[in-house]
Amino acid sequence: MMQDALPLRDIHASVAPAWWPPAPGWWMVMAVVVLALAALFAWRWRRVRRRRRHEHAFDAAVAAAASPAQQIAAISELLRRAGRLRDPSADRLQGEAWLAFLDADDAAPRFSGDAAALLTDGPFRRDADPDAVDALRRTARARFLVWMEGRK
Repeated sequence: MMQDALPLRDIHASVAPAWWPPAPGWWMVMAVVVLALAALFAWRWRRVRRRRRHEHAFDAAVAAAASPAQQIAAISELLRRAGRLRDPSADRLQGEAWLAFLDADDAAPRFSGDAAALLTDGPFRRDADPDAVDALRRTARARFLVWMEGRK
């Protein structure tokens, strides 16, 4: 028998590594996530600011008009400016072609009936119904914002 042999002991598990500080790979993952969130926030913020700027421009131009007929003329001018972003020749369309262009992207035509008549001959009327002008303003504002944002 061997009396001089070393005594054998059980295997001891090492202590688990601390959770802080994380490994360098986790720092990179966190940096990528933070940068992606910052870029998303900046993109949304710019988009909201641009939309508010367009809303303000539309509302200010319509509010600057003194009479309902001048408001209709301002609405028409703003729609034609925005329409040029879609098609450079849109500002030269007239009558039914202009109304068809306004409704080209919608499933349900918004610029038909009373709104169409008001938009085409409203600037030349002596008096226009303020409620009809307000309804036209809301419809035109929605179309203006869609075109100015570049969506279809």
